[in-house]
Amino acid sequence: MHDTDWFAQRFEDHRDRLTRIAYRMLGSASEADDAVQEAWLRLSRSDADAIENLGAWLTTVLSRVCLSMLESRRARPEVPLDADADLATAADAVDPEQEALLADAVGLAMLVVLDELGPAERIAFVLHDMFAIPFEQIAPIVGRNAAAARQLASRARRRVQHGERGGADDRLRQAELVDAFLAAARDGDFERLLAVLDPDVVLHADAGARALGAPPETRGAHDAAQFLRRARGATPALLDGEPTLVWLVDERPRVLFRFATGSDRIAAIELIGDPDRLARLDLDVAPDRW
Repeated sequence: MHDTDWFAQRFEDHRDRLTRIAYRMLGSASEADDAVQEAWLRLSRSDADAIENLGAWLTTVLSRVCLSMLESRRARPEVPLDADADLATAADAVDPEQEALLADAVGLAMLVVLDELGPAERIAFVLHDMFAIPFEQIAPIVGRNAAAARQLASRARRRVQHGERGGADDRLRQAELVDAFLAAARDGDFERLLAVLDPDVVLHADAGARALGAPPETRGAHDAAQFLRRARGATPALLDGEPTLVWLVDERPRVLFRFATGSDRIAAIELIGDPDRLARLDLDVAPDRW
């Protein structure tokens, strides 16, 4: 077997873990895929005999790629991009195994908080607190010694735990409500679904969503919740940094759930199903299996 074939086989053994790491670092499914692909390209150009621990080598290379992407994003802020079916049957498209994987997803609220961290803080926090990478391995990635890397992770941890979020309060509150909404829908818990909806919530569907079975307009928490229980098949997403949900068909956005929130409840939900409108949205869909 040629070195390239051996590398490819070994790389596939690590791909899922690398993708999970990259997504938590970048908060973007499309950028995570790009980072993992770059790690593969660097591996394919490397000498197999010089790599003692492939898993550690890949983690280090991927982390450096992600750090560079985060630094570039900070210097020039931008939000990264990423057969017919009936909306009324969307919930049936999610099997129990997929539901369990979806429930293990990174919450939108966590993504909002992570976006407030500096690049080095985010890398150190994700690697250590989420993937148990030792600080001795993290240190050269972020260009610090082990003690400084520990401080980066500790500072990030305090911000995550104690809500030192800068200007992200409104987005975080919305993300927490959307997370709670999706959890209630997936559990089929009607009372919890009602609890996150304002009593006078308004559900509005555009022509594209109506063509898939959504009512044009629904007012009141009880009637809206009856329909919104079908949202259990939706996937978390960010639209220009705004927490949303999206129903995917063949990995393509079919209906977007866009939320307006009050102080502690969801006040309005817009269902966007128009294909042209969806194509113009700067939507970053979260992976559906972590």
